[in-house]
Amino acid sequence: MTKILMVCLGNICRSPLAEGILKSKLPKNKFLVDSAGTASYHVGNSPDVRSIAVAKKYGLNISNLKARQFIADDFNVFDYIYVMDTSNYNNVIALASNKTDKTKVNYILNTVYPDQNYDVPDPYYGGNQGFENIYKMLNEACTIIAKDLI
Repeated sequence: MTKILMVCLGNICRSPLAEGILKSKLPKNKFLVDSAGTASYHVGNSPDVRSIAVAKKYGLNISNLKARQFIADDFNVFDYIYVMDTSNYNNVIALASNKTDKTKVNYILNTVYPDQNYDVPDPYYGGNQGFENIYKMLNEACTIIAKDLI
């Protein structure tokens, strides 16, 4: 089974949305998709209501997800680790214990714009349109990830 982890800051906006989107594009019996945050502020919380709403708009239910913090052992569990921005990348790489761990980590938007290391903006402090915008970015990236993996 191939295991993929989506990572953002608090695991309540971008990464649970990416998790839900990618899960909807991959066969459940062959792939495990999860998400985590680099910070512990929201551990145990459900996704932001705006992430839940935009997911629901597109037929996805992410309301049952619970935030958790990224840990070093995630390198042993996951085959691919997609981060949302430079801060997340740096925080995840800091926990890597070897080169193999580091090769598992990539910016999610590098699937769309190879080697550009573009950030998925954090919509937390913005309005609903920010969540709509990141849904579209993440959907495009997850479509490419799914095509590459299937």
